[in-house]
Amino acid sequence: MNNKTIIIIGAGAAGLVAAITSARNGHKVALLEQNSKIGKKILVSGNGKCNIGNKNITTRRFHGQNPAFIEEVLSGYGFKVVEEFFGSIGLELIEGSDGKMFPMSMQASSVVELLEYEAKRLGVEIICDCIVTDIEKTKDTFTLETAHGIKKCQKLIIASGSPAAPQLGGSNSGYEFASVMGHSLVPSYPSLVQLCSDEKWVKSCTGVKVAGAAKLYTNNEYVTEQKGDLLFTDYGISGLAILDISREASSRLANFEYCELSLDLMPTFTKEQLMNLLLSRINSASEKPIELWLQGVMNKKLIPIILEQSKCKIKTEKELNRKEIGKLIYSIKNLKLSISDTKGFRGAEVATGGINTNEVNPQTMESKLVPNLYFAGEILDVDGDRGGFNFHFAWVSGIRAGKDI
Repeated sequence: MNNKTIIIIGAGAAGLVAAITSARNGHKVALLEQNSKIGKKILVSGNGKCNIGNKNITTRRFHGQNPAFIEEVLSGYGFKVVEEFFGSIGLELIEGSDGKMFPMSMQASSVVELLEYEAKRLGVEIICDCIVTDIEKTKDTFTLETAHGIKKCQKLIIASGSPAAPQLGGSNSGYEFASVMGHSLVPSYPSLVQLCSDEKWVKSCTGVKVAGAAKLYTNNEYVTEQKGDLLFTDYGISGLAILDISREASSRLANFEYCELSLDLMPTFTKEQLMNLLLSRINSASEKPIELWLQGVMNKKLIPIILEQSKCKIKTEKELNRKEIGKLIYSIKNLKLSISDTKGFRGAEVATGGINTNEVNPQTMESKLVPNLYFAGEILDVDGDRGGFNFHFAWVSGIRAGKDI
């Protein structure tokens, strides 16, 4: 292998873009992938449609212990840069809700196949089923032990991702290699992940989905809140609002704090509006059971829980009054659910933490500790909100690393 050879570990979003960008600059690139196929995470993203990015890139949609690093990486690298890159490989993008961007084909496979074609057209050697077991650096050469023998290079990009989604190849391997070479790590927790509960009532509500809102409390102190779908499951709760709130819950659960959700099952109604609606529905002569009366406004699986948590004692519609309805409204808008755990890295779309970004140059993605070692994508201590932000960081960090090389 000649002096221009670059090895990239990981043929995911960041690795593929880094490979293409490096190869366009005339370098010989070898892309090593532990899976039998490239881009596995890309293929399953957005339910197979691939939410490739977001039009509204702001630093507040990204998280990590070093916000200044994130700001510098994103500076001058908004969505337009990503759109131009994909235009250059022949992929047209269209806008969905909330600024989310998708391939016009609405197929994640289009993204992977066009990236693969461009990489191969530029002479990138893609080697699948290639697990890297050891990395050593002597003077100006990296020596990699792999399933396909010894590989040597002068410049190395580690874009091997995080422990999230091990079923798609997520692992700690990149963290371990970086650590051996002197880098420090910020602890990793599952994020964009479903939450588990030991409360028995959630099982009885399995399959119920409502457009709601969730507030997170830890040790009885308010932390944050999110609006969106709430989906009750046999293990606990999922849905978009839960995925969005899970980052905060995950780190606190890992530190053994008590976590509880307060769920608003009717966020589009104020308490007063809901009071007026329910009062207007009362027939003072009706013997209708209260459980049946409530079915006029909400899913029947949730009603026994509302009645239990509200401590509502009345049995029929005619017994209802403002005080009893006030109790029901409180529970409808503050349904309590204790959280015991997350669904772990297997259920997580991304992981928090990773390589300490104080040790990485945000302009070039090069290690400040090891010359000619670069990092890109989720291996770094940067994670984004749901909605295409994690992909944006992967593309941008891959482009920056590839350009610098």
